[in-house]
Amino acid sequence: MSVDKYTATTKDVGGIPVARLLPQARRKTIGAWCFLDHAGSDELKFADDSDGLQVGLHPHVNLQTFTWMLQGEVWHQDSLGNRQLIRPKQVNLMTAGTGNHTGISHTEQTPDGIKDLHAVQLWIALPMDQDIKPSFEHYPQLPTWSRDGVNYILTTGSYHGHTAPTTQYSPLLGVDMQFLQDGAFAIDEVDGFEYGFLVIKGEIRINGQSYGQDELAVLSDCQNAQGELELWAAAGTHVMLLGGEPLPHPTIIWWNFVADNIDDLKRAVSDWNAGHERFGTINLDGTQLRRLVAPEVPDTLQS
Repeated sequence: MSVDKYTATTKDVGGIPVARLLPQARRKTIGAWCFLDHAGSDELKFADDSDGLQVGLHPHVNLQTFTWMLQGEVWHQDSLGNRQLIRPKQVNLMTAGTGNHTGISHTEQTPDGIKDLHAVQLWIALPMDQDIKPSFEHYPQLPTWSRDGVNYILTTGSYHGHTAPTTQYSPLLGVDMQFLQDGAFAIDEVDGFEYGFLVIKGEIRINGQSYGQDELAVLSDCQNAQGELELWAAAGTHVMLLGGEPLPHPTIIWWNFVADNIDDLKRAVSDWNAGHERFGTINLDGTQLRRLVAPEVPDTLQS
C-alpha cells in the first residue's frame, strides 16, 4: 500500500480564490475524476461590495461538471436553456457530450444577497467510445445516513448498500463524510477502483501520515492490502471520498476541455473562439458577464 499526498494551488475562478487539487503534474485523475477544486470554506463571507462568484460564458467538451454545494447558493445557466439554482447538499451535473460535433456552454453566478460560498467542483472525463449527448440534471435529494460516528451523504455511485441517482458513464464513487468523534474508520473498496480523500476541514491520518485542509491523499495498490490501510479522523473532520475505475484511454485537459488526443483539443479551442454552433450560446445582455476566450493549446502540452 502506498499513499501519495498532493497539496493545493490557489487559482482565481470568477473572482473567488479556490484550492485546486486536480489535475497536477504528478497526478491527472482518480478514476474518471479529472478536476477537483475546493471553493470557499465554512467561514468565507463576501464583502458588502463583492458580487461573489461571477463565471462568464465558457464551453466544455468530453466531460461532466459535477458541483457539490456545501454552503451558499449559485445560479447555473446553460446553452441548452436550463437555469437552475443550487443550494447546500445538492448536486448539479452537466454533461457536455462526446465527439467533435457536440459541446455545451454555461455561466455560474452568486445570486443577489448571498454572501457566502462553499462548494466542491469536480469534472468527470467521459469515455470516448460512447456516443453521449449534452444534458443537464439537478439532484435536490441524495442518500444520507449515519454509521459508527460518521455522517454520510452519497453524491454518486453505491456505498454501504445505498445508491445515488446521479448519472454515470463509467464506475465512480463520491461520498461526503463528516466525523462526529475521534477514531479509526474503514472504507468499502471495489476491485479496480482508485481512491482519494479530499480533506475539506480537519485532519485524517493514513498509515500514520497526517493530512489537513486542502490536501489530497491518493491510495495506490490498495487491492489485496487488508491490514495495510489504517485510517483515522479527528472529531469535526469533513472529507470527500472519491473513487473510480480508470478510463481505458488518455485523459488530456486544456482550459475547459477534455479529450483523448491533442488535435481534438485544438479543434475545440478553434471552434469556440470562432463561435461554432456546437457550443450554443446564452444571452448575456443585462448581466456583468462576458464570453471568455479560449487560450491556444501550447506545443509543449503532453498527451
